[in-house]
Amino acid sequence: MTWQDYEVELEGNLRDLHARVHRGTYRAQAVRRQFIPKPGSDKQRPLGIAALEDKIVQRAVVVVLNAIYEEDFLGFSYGFRPRRGQHDALDALSVAIGETRVNWILDADIRNFFDGLSQDWLVRFLEHRIGDERVIRLVRKWLKAGVLENGELSVNETGTPQGAVASPLLANVYLHYVFDLWAQQWRRREANGNMIVVRYADDIVAGFEHEADARRFWDAMRMRLAQFSLELHGEKTRLLEFGRHAAQRRRRRGLGKPETFNFLGFTFISGQSRRGAFQLQRKTRGDRMRAKLKEVKVELRRRLHHAIPEQGQWLKSVVTGFFAYHAVPTNSRALGAFRYHVTNLWLRSLRRRSQQTTLTWERMTRLVGTWLPSPRILHPWPSVRFAVRHPR
Repeated sequence: MTWQDYEVELEGNLRDLHARVHRGTYRAQAVRRQFIPKPGSDKQRPLGIAALEDKIVQRAVVVVLNAIYEEDFLGFSYGFRPRRGQHDALDALSVAIGETRVNWILDADIRNFFDGLSQDWLVRFLEHRIGDERVIRLVRKWLKAGVLENGELSVNETGTPQGAVASPLLANVYLHYVFDLWAQQWRRREANGNMIVVRYADDIVAGFEHEADARRFWDAMRMRLAQFSLELHGEKTRLLEFGRHAAQRRRRRGLGKPETFNFLGFTFISGQSRRGAFQLQRKTRGDRMRAKLKEVKVELRRRLHHAIPEQGQWLKSVVTGFFAYHAVPTNSRALGAFRYHVTNLWLRSLRRRSQQTTLTWERMTRLVGTWLPSPRILHPWPSVRFAVRHPR
């Protein structure tokens, strides 16, 4: 069923769906599994594509549940919440590291979170806050609908399909009880020094003043997640020395530069300003940029014989979209590098159009000046935007 087919008798279809939901005769359909490439990796990520009516019902339920859980969710949770986005999480982390005594960073990654969470625990968490049994039954139907892959239906006892409309909210509910409330309590009762936490979906970054606190939290977190059918990714979870004193302390011990960590598409670096003071720097992850350039190269090959203005218009949208997310302070070099590489790819593509092409750099410079936006910082400094969003 497509949106176009459903729209032919839209009012009647919606009334019928509404009646089935209230009578309890609505049945969730199996989710179709589709694999997409993981950004910056050769691996593939499974997505669950729900049926059209399931999307409609899930969206309606999510609207209701958001109104309830937004009163409960904690401030350091940013993923898939109304009026909160990735840059809000990036700002919060940057301000916390820059203005709090943070010397150690725990970069935590939960292994196969969406596929591994316990459906039984998820339902119990929902029942703790939601008294309407009809809503609980709807969630149970979505969890038990199964997954359709290559024509074969399978029903799992764990996980929620990544990509379904309700999955982000259900994931937030799960981690609210499993991690957020526990981490807040640990910070108040167990930490001897300063501690910060930022969570975006299943990406967690915690900062500590003392190494001992960081290691105790790491061990406690591992045990806490294990109680709820989750585990930390052994290779991706790591503790690193970071912050305004990291470079000096590592130099004193004869070590190299402070390590870096990645969060939401950026690499965080303990750097220095032009005056020599500590400056938290963020630059675009190299693997993400390479993956995007690879996509551009493939698409340019497909558009090889399209008109130059048509190619220029498409490349303009690509570069504009990249800048819209990545044009943060301290990331100017990466923006310039991305535009330069796109220019090179476009030049090579145009020269392949004919063996007699005499496209010079002068003409290419004019084309690029016409179509590709120049790199410039579009986002304010994190502390400025954070102060506006959180005036306290």
